[in-house]
Amino acid sequence: MVEVREVKTKKERKIFASFNADMYKDVPQAIPDLVSDEYNNFLPNKNPAFEYCRVRQFLAYKDGKCVGRIAGIINDAANTKWQTKRIRFSRVDFIDDDEVSAALFKAVEDWARSEGLTQIHGPIGFCDLDQEGMLVEGFDAEGMFITIYNHPYYVKHMEKLGFIKDIDWVEYRIKMPEEKDNRIKELSQLVLKRFKLKLIEPKSKKEIKPYLPKVFRLINICYEELYGTVELTHAQIMKYYHQFILLVNTDYVKLIEDEDGELVGFGLAVPSMNKAVKKSNGRLLPFGWFRILRALFSQCDVLDLYLVGVIPRMQNKGLTAILLNSMTESARKNNVKYAETGPELETNNQVQALWKHYEAEQHKRRRCWIKEL
Repeated sequence: MVEVREVKTKKERKIFASFNADMYKDVPQAIPDLVSDEYNNFLPNKNPAFEYCRVRQFLAYKDGKCVGRIAGIINDAANTKWQTKRIRFSRVDFIDDDEVSAALFKAVEDWARSEGLTQIHGPIGFCDLDQEGMLVEGFDAEGMFITIYNHPYYVKHMEKLGFIKDIDWVEYRIKMPEEKDNRIKELSQLVLKRFKLKLIEPKSKKEIKPYLPKVFRLINICYEELYGTVELTHAQIMKYYHQFILLVNTDYVKLIEDEDGELVGFGLAVPSMNKAVKKSNGRLLPFGWFRILRALFSQCDVLDLYLVGVIPRMQNKGLTAILLNSMTESARKNNVKYAETGPELETNNQVQALWKHYEAEQHKRRRCWIKEL
């Protein structure tokens, strides 16, 4: 018999926040979330997305043991923007038990129906900078700090529950070139000169700080038409500013301004924190923060590509190639062997075309599922 409880107490919130890290602690490919961040993400006074989101969290128990979790998110801003009546499911994890997965999804679906909603989709979070997409290919590949890892059996459960594919994201593993490509360097210089642009390669966090809020404002413009996106509020921009400034390695922050000083493109990458986060199992204390900071500024083999964006009026003019070439040169100088892309919509041919210039392998695929209620 499965019992599903809505999360109400501090103790239950802690169980919910740490469930994924604890469930996957012995799975080498799984990289846990930071438990403290996950806890705070579901507190209205810590997460500005509650300005336009309504949320419920659920835990499943069987034989007195917690065996699953799920969150339901009603994103009113997304439903208004995309003219939908959807509920999002997020942070879904469960043991390989049909009764457990069915009970968890029933809790979210019942809430959705009571609110007059007609579809459920996910996994997708509060906004586009939150984790999204259930892994459906690439279970043997190591995950990323910013992505979801899940067991292969999740897919069978989703299909049995009546979910179908809505859209997929793909991810690439890219081998860093050992030699400088002077052709791309010359092309970058030509593009910069032709459009009167300036490539900015900050040397300190002090130089970066004024730009980060501008980067997140630019995300609202660059990502406006991507699947499920909603505009980041000022409060959200400041939240992500404070998070990212801690993770910044100046070697991998690249910016492009036009002749009027307007930011028109950006690229953000971070040395992989996988080993540090895994070793601490998502806990910052007692040594988690130290391990993460050491990982950010020590020599590493893998670079995680977080964000790349170019303002619409400057797209298809070579700016993305300039940003990636600059990051590639920094990675090459630092003896980075591979780069991992974050999830890219399978329909984003413009971005994926960039990898033809590299030795690249599309090694993971993740899915947003949908179901009529």
